Amino acid sequence: MTGAPPAEIVYLPRWRPRGSRPGAHRGRDPGGLGTFRDQVPFLALPDARRIDLRATLRDPFEGVHVRRFEARAPVEVWALVDLSASMGFRGTADRIDLARDLCAGLAASATRIGDGFGLIGCDRAIRADLYLPATRRRAAALAAAARLADAPRAARSAEGMLDAARRLAGRPKLVFLVSDFRWPEPLVARVFAALALHDTVPVLLADSAEDAGLPDWGLAELDDLEGGGRRVVFLRPALRRRWIAREHARRDALRRAAGAAGARAPFHLVDRFDADALSRHLLAT
Repeated sequence: MTGAPPAEIVYLPRWRPRGSRPGAHRGRDPGGLGTFRDQVPFLALPDARRIDLRATLRDPFEGVHVRRFEARAPVEVWALVDLSASMGFRGTADRIDLARDLCAGLAASATRIGDGFGLIGCDRAIRADLYLPATRRRAAALAAAARLADAPRAARSAEGMLDAARRLAGRPKLVFLVSDFRWPEPLVARVFAALALHDTVPVLLADSAEDAGLPDWGLAELDDLEGGGRRVVFLRPALRRRWIAREHARRDALRRAAGAAGARAPFHLVDRFDADALSRHLLAT
């Protein structure tokens, strides 16, 4: 990430939040300020300041009516970031740099409109050095995102994502699940199930070099970042096709797991962070 301000992201939660503190999103509770909602009898909302004279005069039963408004409320935006060994992959881009740029964009966007931003980094457990409770302080949120760049990625497991998902109990939140999702399928399903209460956005970090960099023929030295070691493989067209088909199947399985838990469709973040593309995805899903 350069010295330029983080690219901001436009998002809308799928639910209407509750709360008395003013915010940027349409809330469920009536309030004094906000968007006009409807007219109700005075006894339902006994506030003489909001009497609607026209509606009152039109009532043949001579009832008194008041205007009711929708209060605008804030939400919490969380990023759960996978820091297992596979996130150390470097191809066209460094995978953790993509996660950092995404989190910086979320931090800037959330705090600008009064939402809270929280971050949890995980490998086999929650990383205490990369845990930020939801905050509206822009500097603290951006500093937490920046720390991702230097985070070690050596653990062979992302089991900590399940603990992080369970930690987000309470009111619904907007949760970005950031990973390459090279997890066992049962773990993927369990994490999505633990986040079922929330508005969850899976962000699949990918790299064009993973597919395009494979030749039809030749020797390739492959490094298993999850501890399988380095090996030399003789590539041929049939093996390359199976490799690509397996990657497509893995992404289809992620999409199905997200849909089964009520999460949004995965957003594929490939090679570079594009805030406009993510905004379009969030507004369309």
